[in-house]
Amino acid sequence: MRATGHRYLLPRPQRLVISKVRGSFRKFSGTVSLDEQEPTASSVSVRIEAPSIDTGVQQRDEHLRSPDFFDVEKFPLITFESTKVEKSSDNGLRVTGKLTLRDVTREVVLEAEQLGIGKDPWGNIKAAFEAKTSIDRREFGLKWNQALETGGVLVGEKIEISLEVQAIKAQSAEKAA
Repeated sequence: MRATGHRYLLPRPQRLVISKVRGSFRKFSGTVSLDEQEPTASSVSVRIEAPSIDTGVQQRDEHLRSPDFFDVEKFPLITFESTKVEKSSDNGLRVTGKLTLRDVTREVVLEAEQLGIGKDPWGNIKAAFEAKTSIDRREFGLKWNQALETGGVLVGEKIEISLEVQAIKAQSAEKAA
């Protein structure tokens, strides 16, 4: 299945220690190999174009693309490759994999939920998923910060990642083209 959808990774670092910044990556591709009979035999592979970060504020997006954060000139891709899928509940999956960001690879665990499988009005078979995890941005070389006069720092260390994924079955995608 080919991954599609409105959002993929949503970085949400804390700003000014009091609010969260929401954003998304607008360009990505991926494959979900879903084994409906044996979900633990499933796998996920994702490629995200780091320059496509969009928080709705152009100046902030430019800073996020700079060497202070994603350094998109040197590291244009963010990737995720699953290494293990486990059932956690009836619709729940725990997807363990390798996240590579700024040429640093770390294991992360996505807590996922399969929302369902169905046929769209054009005859394509689709599967929908939601997943969440959090990472410490410093472990991926995202160390820039700024001290505040009132104490604390401008950018939090924890990044919450939320995914909303719709995957289309490959043979259905070929028929639709």
